[in-house]
Amino acid sequence: MEILEVKTSEREEMVDITGQVRSLVRKNGWNNGALLLYCPHTTGAITVNEGADPDVVRDIVVNMRKLIPHHGDYRHMEGNSDAHIKTSLFGPEQMLIVDGGEVMLGTWQHIFFCEFDGPRARKLWAQFMPC
Repeated sequence: MEILEVKTSEREEMVDITGQVRSLVRKNGWNNGALLLYCPHTTGAITVNEGADPDVVRDIVVNMRKLIPHHGDYRHMEGNSDAHIKTSLFGPEQMLIVDGGEVMLGTWQHIFFCEFDGPRARKLWAQFMPC
């Protein structure tokens, strides 16, 4: 298992980690198999979405804030219930195909770490499963 480190600067943001993931695959010589990316934090998630137009990320963050506001009818005493809900919607992991040493993504797809309770220093776990 390898660990990726991500530092966030805002309470809610999506950080493009595509380059870090591709570098990790190259550094370790992983060729053909599946790469599991997992976030061990209850207020962070991993997703794949469009990375070519930054407005897509902006639209996701802004509209998640509207759908699940920071302050609402929550009982969790830490004040970050919205972050837990958003994380559950996105999910803590992504399984990616690695073929010929390359992470297989669609033309516009990038890999994002989703921060919902930052800013923080986060760690993501990466496990390669060869086939």
